[in-house]
Amino acid sequence: MNNYLIFILALLILSWLLDLVIEKLNLSSLSPDLPAEFQGWYDAGKYATSQQYLRDTTRFGCIADTFLMALTVAFILLGGFNLVDRIARAAGFEEISTGLCFAGSLLLASDIIHIPISAYATFVIEERYGFNKTTLKVFIIDHLKGWLLAAAIGGPVLALVLWFFEKTGPCAWLWCWGSLTVIQIVLMFLAPAVIMPLFNKFTPLADGELKSAIERYAEGQHFRLQGIFTMDGSRRSTKSNAFFTGFGRFRRIVLFDTLIEKHSVEELVAILAHEVGHCKMKHIFRLLSMSIATSGIMFFILSLFLNSPSLSTAFRMEHTSLYATLFFFAFLYAPIEILLGIGANMLSRRHEFEADAFAYRTVKSSEPLITALKKLSVDNLSNLTPHPAKVFIEYSHPPVLARIQSLRRSAQNAFPQSLSTA
Repeated sequence: MNNYLIFILALLILSWLLDLVIEKLNLSSLSPDLPAEFQGWYDAGKYATSQQYLRDTTRFGCIADTFLMALTVAFILLGGFNLVDRIARAAGFEEISTGLCFAGSLLLASDIIHIPISAYATFVIEERYGFNKTTLKVFIIDHLKGWLLAAAIGGPVLALVLWFFEKTGPCAWLWCWGSLTVIQIVLMFLAPAVIMPLFNKFTPLADGELKSAIERYAEGQHFRLQGIFTMDGSRRSTKSNAFFTGFGRFRRIVLFDTLIEKHSVEELVAILAHEVGHCKMKHIFRLLSMSIATSGIMFFILSLFLNSPSLSTAFRMEHTSLYATLFFFAFLYAPIEILLGIGANMLSRRHEFEADAFAYRTVKSSEPLITALKKLSVDNLSNLTPHPAKVFIEYSHPPVLARIQSLRRSAQNAFPQSLSTA
């Protein structure tokens, strides 16, 4: 048996087993005892519901992952990639266009396979726990828009990558890296104004107490707000969130309408202060820099496997091609991607603690953000006691109890100093 095939099958199975172990450990960390910090926020019934929600989503996720893993292994062993390649070549296009047909067919088929999984999660599990607000019409239109965007953006990007590797020789990976970096940065500018409004409605925050409070805070921090918007998150879910997106004149701070409905002005300003902290402390720039660096690593390693006959043979291919190698390389790159993802999550969790501390210092109280975090956790039925292994591998944000404890420590450490200066 081909060594590449053995390695790839082993990776798929080991990754699947690791996910199952992590999820089992995460469920084992559940306890019927409510953490003291949330006494008075959860009644016994709702806390039990939050844990059942975790069990249901975890079990369904494990079933879906098992199905997809088995389907992927069968597709590889039965020569599925070669069948798609034969169909793409039958059109008689030149290499790059054939590659676009090959990639488009695989990605479309993958998304279609995922639709029933997504539909069950949305219309059965999320509906069961009162989160779902997505209609069937919105669900279908979202997928159609996603396909159009993938064709409009992903198609030209893939064609450019294939062209560089075909025409520019040994330095092709550098051309790809540089070009994709520029495209990534441009999309970060344009996404808030062009792409995101295709899926949600963004409305400037209306004049009133909240807007005035936010503007006073921003002025006090010498932070220039390009726009404060509400987003119709309630169109799809009752869950709440807030985020910072874009750069320059496209920079936006976005509050879900569900967030505004459920939180006080003081809490919303604290949430905004957390997002401002990310910007002030250059977290977005750091993560962008890390993303650019890792994409450079990926393109360099990819260049070592281009047009590998052995790799193509592992996938039962009759023809060796650059475009197919891009897909096959993703299987080989998976372990590196996992390690880089763990590193990125570690950095992201550190950033969250730093942004929380920034919010505490600038709002001059830890309680508004603590209260907001508690409300978000209760409203979203968040897991209060995730297993450390789950956090280490998958969490981009620290567990809520860790964030609250960190905020309380910040307040306690500041208290003696305030006494000494009084």
